[in-house]
Amino acid sequence: MIAIWARHARLPEGTVPKVRIEIEGERITGITSRCEPEPDDLRFGLVLPGLANGHSHAFHRALRGRVQDTTGNFWTWRDQMYAVARRLTPETYFALAHAVFTEMVTSGFTAVGEFHYLHHGLDGRPYSDPNAMGEAVIAAAQAAGIRLTLLDTLYLAGGLDGSGHVPLDPVQQRFADKDVAAWAGRLNQLRDSATSRIGAAAHSVRAVPKEALEQFASVVGARVVHAHVSEQPAENASCQLIYNRTPTALLEECGIVGDRFTAVHATHVSLADIRMLGRARSFVCFCPTTERDLADGIGPARQFADAGARLTLGSDQNAIIDPFVEARGLEMHERLVSGERGRFSLDELGNAMSRTGYASIGWPDGGVLTVGALADLVAVRRDSMRTVGSRADQIIFSATGDDVTDVLVGGEFVVRDGHHRAGDPSRLLATALSRLRTQ
Repeated sequence: MIAIWARHARLPEGTVPKVRIEIEGERITGITSRCEPEPDDLRFGLVLPGLANGHSHAFHRALRGRVQDTTGNFWTWRDQMYAVARRLTPETYFALAHAVFTEMVTSGFTAVGEFHYLHHGLDGRPYSDPNAMGEAVIAAAQAAGIRLTLLDTLYLAGGLDGSGHVPLDPVQQRFADKDVAAWAGRLNQLRDSATSRIGAAAHSVRAVPKEALEQFASVVGARVVHAHVSEQPAENASCQLIYNRTPTALLEECGIVGDRFTAVHATHVSLADIRMLGRARSFVCFCPTTERDLADGIGPARQFADAGARLTLGSDQNAIIDPFVEARGLEMHERLVSGERGRFSLDELGNAMSRTGYASIGWPDGGVLTVGALADLVAVRRDSMRTVGSRADQIIFSATGDDVTDVLVGGEFVVRDGHHRAGDPSRLLATALSRLRTQ
């Protein structure tokens, strides 16, 4: 058994002083609040529940610092992303994803939903193991000590314009299976484990035609389902022209929208879309650092929450990996568009970072400090130059990932005193990026 005593801990009822947390195996077995520590307890200042990254593309991390100073928009950025996709192999993908996941855990993320669409060889032919790329991601997460939901992604078309769905371009061949049946056959070869789960994703209405979306909905079963939704106005315009519906309405008509569904971005949505996702109790994953970096726009987060949708957060392209920065971005973007402060309560932001984020990627028993929950915990300094002076419950507004000192996943220390057990993330990243750029 491990016993942890925290001067403050964020429990379901709020941030509570003097909390003792008992852990056996991978579960929390006891919680006592307003108590003094026992002699053998490990002591921390502030303990948070595990923090979930609801939407990641690990390989996009290779673009950090290399594309931020260019002109253009999402579509020109996408060409640069495709250039990276051309160079990845299962071996280099493992190295890069391992480094990225190690950076995530060191920054406080304990679970990640990896939106995985880089499936095949450069010419689109499957590897001898058709899930070689997905297995590389799973192995990378295991080595980094982060919980993973591999959101294996259906991708069939090269885009959507006024003429309909267009053919795949050469690099997109890597993303695409022959059809829904081939995708489902490959998906069903993947297996859940103690630290990884297999979810499903439809890349977008651009990349998956309506008939395929209907087939997709019929074969995903009880898995969590994600999709990029209305990230760009051009996507909305094409969908309206071809299907006479918004992307959200098309996904709903095809049987995809529900309480296991996560709409990623949902930036350019209609009021009807908001109400539709709210009624369904769907999740909506905002990725504030990416949405502003790519000039995507600011989505209606407060309206979604008021309609009943459940908000989560992701790092998407991984230009920044920091759970606190993403949470602040959700609030600060709302302030910019509303002209008002305090658009989300501390509890709402905390839940988006943790419990709701875990649920959206298929771990409903994580992201919360309660008896029986997964023992995923994050310790944060309150005495750094950033956090000193903040109340314990205000740490969301002052901390960064640099203030994370210790991380437990499944009752095991993955980060101790600021050091990840796999090594220095910067060195892992430098090695992985060097290998990738010499391909």
